[in-house]
Amino acid sequence: MWYESSNATKNYTVEDGKLKIWPQRDGNGNFFNRTVDTDGKYYQTYGYFEIEAKLPKGKGTWPAFWLFNHIDSRRPEMDVMEAYAGGAAPWGFTDSSGVSHPQAYAPTVWKGDQEGQLVGSRQYDTGTDLSAGFHKYAVKWEPNKQTYYFDGKEVLTLNVTMGDPMYIMLDLWFGSASGSPDNSTPQGKANSYEVNYVRAWKFK
Repeated sequence: MWYESSNATKNYTVEDGKLKIWPQRDGNGNFFNRTVDTDGKYYQTYGYFEIEAKLPKGKGTWPAFWLFNHIDSRRPEMDVMEAYAGGAAPWGFTDSSGVSHPQAYAPTVWKGDQEGQLVGSRQYDTGTDLSAGFHKYAVKWEPNKQTYYFDGKEVLTLNVTMGDPMYIMLDLWFGSASGSPDNSTPQGKANSYEVNYVRAWKFK
């Protein structure tokens, strides 16, 4: 992120054709945010944006896929997927070992012309453990409309105009509705936010 320095602790890799980002305590014993983005490298206005991903489990985990830009004081933002494993049901559930699993996620849109300008959101309960397999999260972004999809199924439609070019972000942060990570949060590569692909199509 443009306002946040990078943590030197290695908690990401590309392996078997997949990007993997996992929860990891740093040298000070703290969980830390990890962001991969195309800021300064790739921007697009309108189109179809999709990832195929498997989400991590554990209290405090907050994986996301979003489109964003920081233009002067403006912050247009389209959150295609945010999940909160440690949040109250239906955000997630806790298994017999006390580990939180993600079950719901949310697409959310912020107009960004001023602080807190929320224009639409939905908490979508998928009815499945999102850390158990890969699923597709997508948005079709048109000049006056956005349609959000889970595995090809429409889950949210907004009639809103968002005309700024945006860059793509993938991240594994901690907190918000997922709570604070603790000793029940699995660390290491075996508990990765795994991304099989990120794709961006342009309209003809």
